[in-house]
Amino acid sequence: MAASAGCDSAPVFQRGRDKNPSPQVLESLARVLRLDDVERTYLLGLTAARPGAPRRKRPEHVPARVHQLLAHLQIPAFVEGRAFDVLASNPMAVALSPRLRPGQNRLRSLFLDPEEQAFHQDWAKAAASFVAAVRTTIGDDTDNPRFVELVGELALSSQRFRTLWARHDVRNLDGGTTTVHHPIVGELRLHRDKLPIDDVILVVYYPDKDSDSDEKLQLLAALSQTEPTDTAHSRPADAPHLKTP
Repeated sequence: MAASAGCDSAPVFQRGRDKNPSPQVLESLARVLRLDDVERTYLLGLTAARPGAPRRKRPEHVPARVHQLLAHLQIPAFVEGRAFDVLASNPMAVALSPRLRPGQNRLRSLFLDPEEQAFHQDWAKAAASFVAAVRTTIGDDTDNPRFVELVGELALSSQRFRTLWARHDVRNLDGGTTTVHHPIVGELRLHRDKLPIDDVILVVYYPDKDSDSDEKLQLLAALSQTEPTDTAHSRPADAPHLKTP
């Protein structure tokens, strides 16, 4: 950060005459700070000129076809909103983790639910990745009531969240591979993919074919069939019961 103090772009911010620095200035700053692609995109979006009228956010809605897709998928799958609210899920997702029921919030569960923390093999890494992803998602939409509510609650309730939030990391939380500890079938190594559909994200977890985790997931599917769940309903991201575990 010290190296940027003498760059040509510094006076632009200090003078205060240009509240919206040019893309060229921001690109130069990104090079000086050695930002990666995600950080560079975040910087450009954060300081871009805002429209004159306040933006109105549409309510997050799960398309009917996505509910049908969830019902047909035989692997854990759910739909999340911008603030990581679970909007819809299939029985396999709930069998994998009860925290994937509609109405739950993934970030909140990660920091405030001991069972969710034990679920992740590397909870510290997962926590850091989620917070950085929230930073990326929020961008300059800092007055969004849902984000304000969620970040405020976690900042008051979790020291670890406060520490990570203060770091200002930005990252995309896309696909990858994770290992989790299920209380019934044990350790599962699962791949994760996130697929944008309209204004929401479809998240799927799946194992390598014919692997040990594949067999365990099939066992979990058989067990879940004996426990009917009401999981395929969308729910507003600001539903009141989001405030309780």
